[in-house]
Amino acid sequence: MLKTKAIIRLAFLGAVVAWLVLAFSDLTVLFGDMKGLPPGVPIWLPRLMFDAYILCLFYYYKYRVERDESLNFTDLLWKVFATGLIATVISLVFRLGHSLLGTTTLASNILLTDFIYQINLALFISFLLAAYTSWKRLILYQKSKWLIRTWMVFEVCLLAVLIYDSFQIVIPDSVTILIMIFIGLLVIVLSANMRWVAYLNFKQKWTCLLLLLLSFFYLGYFIYTVNRLSETIGASTSSFLDFNSHIFNLCLLSFVLVYSTFSFLVILFNLPTSSVFEQKLEEVVNFQRISQSIQTEQNEESVYNILLESSVSTVFADAAWLEIQSATDENKLFTYKITERESLEIRNHLKDHNIKGALDQSSDRTKNLSRHLASLKGSRFRSLLAFPIMVKGNSIGTLALLKELPEGFNKEMTRIVSAFANQAGISIENFRLMEEAFQTERYKEELKIAKTVQKSLLPTSLETDPDFEIAAFAESADEVGGDYYDTLRINDHQVALIIADVSGKGTTAAFHMSQMKGIFHSLAQQELDPKEFMDRANRALAFCLERGSFISATYFVVDTNTKTIRYSRAGHCPVLYHKASTGTTEYLKDRGTALGMVRGLDYCKLIETNQLHYAPGDIMVLYTDGITEAKNKKGEEFDYSGLMEALKEVTDKSSHEIEKNITQRLYEFSGSSDINDDYTSMTIKFK
Repeated sequence: MLKTKAIIRLAFLGAVVAWLVLAFSDLTVLFGDMKGLPPGVPIWLPRLMFDAYILCLFYYYKYRVERDESLNFTDLLWKVFATGLIATVISLVFRLGHSLLGTTTLASNILLTDFIYQINLALFISFLLAAYTSWKRLILYQKSKWLIRTWMVFEVCLLAVLIYDSFQIVIPDSVTILIMIFIGLLVIVLSANMRWVAYLNFKQKWTCLLLLLLSFFYLGYFIYTVNRLSETIGASTSSFLDFNSHIFNLCLLSFVLVYSTFSFLVILFNLPTSSVFEQKLEEVVNFQRISQSIQTEQNEESVYNILLESSVSTVFADAAWLEIQSATDENKLFTYKITERESLEIRNHLKDHNIKGALDQSSDRTKNLSRHLASLKGSRFRSLLAFPIMVKGNSIGTLALLKELPEGFNKEMTRIVSAFANQAGISIENFRLMEEAFQTERYKEELKIAKTVQKSLLPTSLETDPDFEIAAFAESADEVGGDYYDTLRINDHQVALIIADVSGKGTTAAFHMSQMKGIFHSLAQQELDPKEFMDRANRALAFCLERGSFISATYFVVDTNTKTIRYSRAGHCPVLYHKASTGTTEYLKDRGTALGMVRGLDYCKLIETNQLHYAPGDIMVLYTDGITEAKNKKGEEFDYSGLMEALKEVTDKSSHEIEKNITQRLYEFSGSSDINDDYTSMTIKFK
């Protein structure tokens, strides 16, 4: 960036210095010619300085205009216009000053006239080079290899002509004519590149036409001024730098004039189609907005607003509304330049006059809606166009567009709005599917977290004791379950056991399970009687469980000193007990009501404490109803008998082997790893 700025400043400074030397040397040569004296400077110096001035200005505009990527098409024309305006104003100031001298001797002084001529010539060349650089940017828009090569040939030809003018090389006239014809053909070929015009909108085209007209004015002004001054000087002396004798100037002027003319005509002839093209372009943009709304918008209402705005702007409607039907809440109404009251009056009017096909989109489409709206007193609208918004084959709403003129909508507009409405329906459907997918993913993520929490609630290791060994198994039907088991050492000779089943499944059951764990760990350490434990647990859960929820549980206290098991059953599955001394296996059926079902002080009357003595070899199996109610493909349940048989097969085995056998028989019976309810069991074998 710094290098570019330095080049621009050096080029401008070089142009100023070259012009000052040019003006001084030309005036010196002219003065010597007038007085018949030998010139004090070389005769070729003015031409050389003139070429140096052209080259410096060329690089000045090259780096200032050609390499400025921020300039658009109209900006380039503004640059040309601004340069021409400044040059013209400066020229007029000097001409005004010269004319104010009137008929004085100074006014008719040929040296003053030549000085003013040099100023106008420099300004004219500056304007031409500014236009040349801008036209180059426009010509090389969407450039190709062929176009770049053609332009390079054109610039080489201009450089060759500039050198020819500087050194006044003598060549045959026929060659000169061929060179001029070749350059003229290049100018015409290059001027045919007008691709940039297609990217101008209607307003920009009018702006460009105005700027080009002003550029023509500047060209005409400078051509007239320079030629008039050169004629005045030429009448007095033949020793001066004539614009018309410099072939490079004529080539540059021809190029600028031809391309300006071509640009003006192409833009002018494109004006009638600009509005149609812009309308089509707006249709594409609006259609793209609706199509991409699923990616950019946050809710359905944003899609509705985009549909409303796009439809109105595309068909030049005066007002519109969009009514979205809802199965639960009130219908939503989105309006544009129309009040809800006005839209309601139109809908009621069509309904009262039994006009079908307008808003209901029935097969009996009303073709002439203008006369129906005309009969609505006080309404400013006379044309109506309506389309349904379809999602999955069902209409979820109606888009209505209105115009104040009768017969304001044509078939083309109908087709456009129909496409917009269909695409909006697709976008809304995709949006809803995406929302469902997001909700599903969010639910899965929540379940993963709940499953992690649930696993942390179940014990990683169970209490051990020389008198017994414990094994447990748990499998959830859902991501998370409501079954709970745990052990806790109360003191040196007492261990508490619990198994519970929370009503329901999922995260709610897991939450209640965590509450049960907290109650178990806080109450079990108080060495309470099982009945007292259940009573206090019921009172605590009364504040936590919602109505309709309950927890079935069985609480045990194993005392290794007295070799007894004291327990209370709160609506849970009966305990399966195998007595080794007699070889009998039976279910211990004791009364008790689930926790949370009765929330008064009478709960203690519905629970009792039971006691039994254990001996070495005895086995106690605790389980939840998911095991006994497991079904096979025929719909038969595993039942209590299946569990009892699975235990009898391995009574001489360890608790872990017994647990493994029960699990194996259960899955063999169901014939599938997919379960309908949670499987939980805990086996205690006494030594």
